[in-house]
Amino acid sequence: MKPKDDKVVDGDTDMSILLIEDEEKIADFIRRGLREEGYAVDHAPDGESALLRVRTKDYDALILDIMLPDIDGIELCRKLRSNGLTTPILMLTARDAVSDKVNGLNAGADDYLTKPFAFEEFLARIRALTRKHGPTKSTLLRVEDLTLDQASHRVTRAGEPIELSNKEYALLEYLMRNVGQVLTRTIISQQVWNIDFDTYTNVIDVFINYLRKKIDDPYERHLIKTIRGRGYGIGVVDR
Repeated sequence: MKPKDDKVVDGDTDMSILLIEDEEKIADFIRRGLREEGYAVDHAPDGESALLRVRTKDYDALILDIMLPDIDGIELCRKLRSNGLTTPILMLTARDAVSDKVNGLNAGADDYLTKPFAFEEFLARIRALTRKHGPTKSTLLRVEDLTLDQASHRVTRAGEPIELSNKEYALLEYLMRNVGQVLTRTIISQQVWNIDFDTYTNVIDVFINYLRKKIDDPYERHLIKTIRGRGYGIGVVDR
């Protein structure tokens, strides 16, 4: 998306990817690169949070690091496949032995890439996986009578279209992709603005208020919630 706050235009792709990686620097590098290519990216730093993510949302691809702090990536891959997950999985690892690659593929991974890697090759493998398997999810996000179409960027409430600026759309999309979760200002600033949180700025609060005026104020039921001292969310406990 453009950095300036103008009207939303269609992106290059509506693909959604889950990145399962515990090293924050690597995760941030991959996340930024994929977002520049138009992908929507969620991040899980460990196996347990990854399992929760895939239970609540469909993804077009998973990027899975082998070395995780709780569940070994190969074991996690086996568990995901045994639970019926058919989403393509690209496994990342610093191990380059043939036996390690065989173990990863036998566990259910669709492809295997050794670190360090050229980002161009990484992108090509992601495109090949998603092209081969095709989209696995609907592009429509819904919370009660509020809908957001990730393909067309069309937002409606009770059937009425709502015009949003670029950043308003990005913020609402992130809230709706994490329905039921409390999102801190730090997380929102990193995921939506791609910056570290500045305790002296109120930009997130300002844009939440912008959204409320368009999404909530004209309607009796308010969907965007403030959880005092914690953050914001949709589909969470009332203020």
